[in-house]
Amino acid sequence: MSFWNRGEDDPTWIAVIEADGTQVPAGELLGRANQITSGLRAAGLRPGDGIAALLPNGAAALEVYLAALQAGWYLTPINWHFTVPEAAYIIADCAAKAFFLHERFAQLGMAAADQAGLAAGRRFSYGTIPGCTAVTDLRSGQPTDRPADRTAGTTMHYTSGTTGRPKGVRRPLSGLSPEDAADLGSALPQMFGVTTGQPNVHLVTSPIYHTAVTVFGGGALHLGHTLALMDSWDAQQALTLVERYRVTNSHMVPTHFKRMLSLPAETRRRYDLSSMQWLIHAAAPCPVGIKRAMLEWWGPCVYEYYAATEGGGTIATPQDWLERPGTVGSAWPVSTVIVTDDDGAPCPPGIPGTIYMRMGEATTFEYKDDPAKTAANRLGDLFTVGDIGYLDEDGFLFLCDRKADLIISGGANIYPAEIEAEIIMHPKVEDVAVFGIPDADWGEQVKAVVQPVPGAEPGDDLAAEILASLDGRLARMKWPKSIDFTGALPRDPSGKLLKRNLRQPYWEDHSSVI
Repeated sequence: MSFWNRGEDDPTWIAVIEADGTQVPAGELLGRANQITSGLRAAGLRPGDGIAALLPNGAAALEVYLAALQAGWYLTPINWHFTVPEAAYIIADCAAKAFFLHERFAQLGMAAADQAGLAAGRRFSYGTIPGCTAVTDLRSGQPTDRPADRTAGTTMHYTSGTTGRPKGVRRPLSGLSPEDAADLGSALPQMFGVTTGQPNVHLVTSPIYHTAVTVFGGGALHLGHTLALMDSWDAQQALTLVERYRVTNSHMVPTHFKRMLSLPAETRRRYDLSSMQWLIHAAAPCPVGIKRAMLEWWGPCVYEYYAATEGGGTIATPQDWLERPGTVGSAWPVSTVIVTDDDGAPCPPGIPGTIYMRMGEATTFEYKDDPAKTAANRLGDLFTVGDIGYLDEDGFLFLCDRKADLIISGGANIYPAEIEAEIIMHPKVEDVAVFGIPDADWGEQVKAVVQPVPGAEPGDDLAAEILASLDGRLARMKWPKSIDFTGALPRDPSGKLLKRNLRQPYWEDHSSVI
């Protein structure tokens, strides 16, 4: 049963709890979404058109999302950490016929819309923004009832753009009813065993523009869960909300785990987390020590998966991981996962290669307006995002690293993620990035950049202490040749490390590809 049916059957059910504690009933959220659908149709939008949104975590983003999903539109959420040129590129590239922005992001949104050449009549604001039509005016006079001629829309998220411009991952519209499409869209959470209906509560911990938030947050909403929204990440606040709202499921990333584990033991013991049944994580490799500590603290509710904006993937249950520490799981029932060598031939078990996947019988997405990139990531009807890993004898996948992050030193392949997983366990390390830098003799050498925990003094003594901690745990050829320190590593709000930003200064005077 989809959110539309649930909202009509029980309009008083609390669908959303905003970060300030405001509770939004399902009927109210549904009525607003219906009004937006009718208002935009009156403005000329038709199935297949694109809309963009620059909105914080809240009911506003969800009502725009629901409107798109029942009107056959492509919705592109925009990262509010972008610069004006980055946001303008997305608005223009997704061919937005309507742009929703919140007054919190007025300066960024209006400048980006101007640069993208978006007409004033296509801009809609939550709050007062000169030059925009207020969403309240867009909705005014429009019916709150279910509109006619509904057809499923979808989201078109953009890749992170670690190399070159981000690209929209565009899938053909299904032609299904919104309800049937929502049932299919909520299948992934159910693969973890997530159940439908109340009293389930899903905690949204990351910005709503991320693919995983759409999949798991949107899926939870359609499953009849209340969404409790965080406005920004705070480790202790997350624990507070789990206890306060009796949260049953959430999606996090390994950086969130590290932050929570860094809280004092007496603080962590203070919270009742027993309601949590499905604490699902992905987005980056999770160090074995971090995952083990989370399982010891939260119990056997920590699930992992491997996927991408383009699709996926694998699932590791807590039991799977405890039996095979480090695995990201085996293929979904509707997915295929293989590992190949550089010639496209399957690798034997235990041998690393490029990971290829598909969902269903064939890969159906394309990178918008980029057939060359679309073709380059294909192997038959499978695709890759450039990750390296290996399968064991039983078909369980283990990640090594991104192909672009591989360090080749003296002809040997070195995986930074393996080194990061060891360094992060040092009690004085808050965060770490490892990458290759130029070396006249070896081609590349291993560099680490460390963010110390508050109170730890960066310098040669701490560097020596970190290196000493690797003795007996990591082959010396993998040890960093040098360690730099920084106040904060560049991560996006999903936890993805922006390693290119760190690596670039070291390669500026070299011809090697960054």
